[in-house]
Order: sequence, then structure tokens, then C-alpha cells
Amino acid sequence: MITVSDTAKNKIHQIINEDGKGNDAFLRVRVKSGGCSGLKYEMNFDTSLREGDQIFEDNGVKVVVDLRSFLYVHGTVLEYSGGLNGKGFEFKNPNASRTCGCGESFAV
Repeated sequence: MITVSDTAKNKIHQIINEDGKGNDAFLRVRVKSGGCSGLKYEMNFDTSLREGDQIFEDNGVKVVVDLRSFLYVHGTVLEYSGGLNGKGFEFKNPNASRTCGCGESFAV
């Protein structure tokens, strides 16, 4: 499961509303090879489920993760920080043994 903070929830709902995605939209989280630490997160909005998808809802946000990625992100907290020094979305992943300085890549 991925936990969604209040600030992340608010930003996700704002983006969905601004993009006109509608009530069927959900947040899709994936882990791909790449980045300076070996793995990187990918996030987008989707409306179609795929075979093997793991579906969660936390704090009013529907989050979908493919089975391979789920092994890497289980227990992760999704945060959002805005403002002048804000980083945007940030994954706080207890499974990561190492992260890069930008916070977009990790290793297990």
C-alpha cells in the first residue's frame, strides 16, 4: 500500500480537476530502471486498469501500482511540498537503501 499525505492528496485532486480527467482518473505509480541510484519513480494519471494492477485507496486518492513496482513501493508515503523551495511530489520509501540527492531515484 502507498499512503498519501494530505498535501499530496490536495495537489493530486487539483491536477485531476484542472486536467479535466474526471472521476474515473487515478494515480498510477511505477518503478523503472534508471536514475543515478538505479531505479526511478514514474507517476501519471490514468483511467484504464491493466492485468496484475494492485489497487489501493488512501486519503481519498485511488492509487494503482503494477505488480512488479509494488514490490519496491509497498509501505511508501507520497508527500507533496510546494512553494519557492518545494520539491513537488516526494516518495518516502522505507524499502530504499539509498536515494540520490534529487530524490527521484533510489536503490534497494
